[in-house]
Amino acid sequence: MNNTVIINIFRFVLLVLTQVLIFNNLNFLGFINPMVYVIFFYWYPIKVNRAVFMLTAFLLGLTIDIFSDTLALNALASTTVAYLRPPVMRFCFGVNYDFQNFSFKNTTKIQRITFMALVVLIHHLIYFFFEILSIAHILLILKNVFVTGVVTLVLCILFSSLFSPRSE
Repeated sequence: MNNTVIINIFRFVLLVLTQVLIFNNLNFLGFINPMVYVIFFYWYPIKVNRAVFMLTAFLLGLTIDIFSDTLALNALASTTVAYLRPPVMRFCFGVNYDFQNFSFKNTTKIQRITFMALVVLIHHLIYFFFEILSIAHILLILKNVFVTGVVTLVLCILFSSLFSPRSE
């Protein structure tokens, strides 16, 4: 097996365990549960078959759903983020993303944070909208997206700076 595949399997399992055993049991202020597993979309290699990436994202979300009892909300949000990842990367990294030799180490820190913030925003909008499923509660949806998103983004940036290789 390829070294990249082994690393991604390890990340997958580690993020699922971290999310299920630690962050699903935290309940800041009664409603904030950070979803740190979305950092997987940042760590996953760019030049991999898109169908494999979308299947992996679906399985990640479904695994989190099984352990969290959330009725495929994470699977829906994760698959949507995986589908929208190329346009989001093109938006954040511009022309650099279109070249074959794109790497995160060639980007600025603000571009990487913007990318992570957009991934978290898309994921949380899908997740909380379908969790509440009512336009009448739009303020509650936006509050959950904003507050949980900020906490998730801070934790993802922290994890990214701690566990990413130094070459990035």
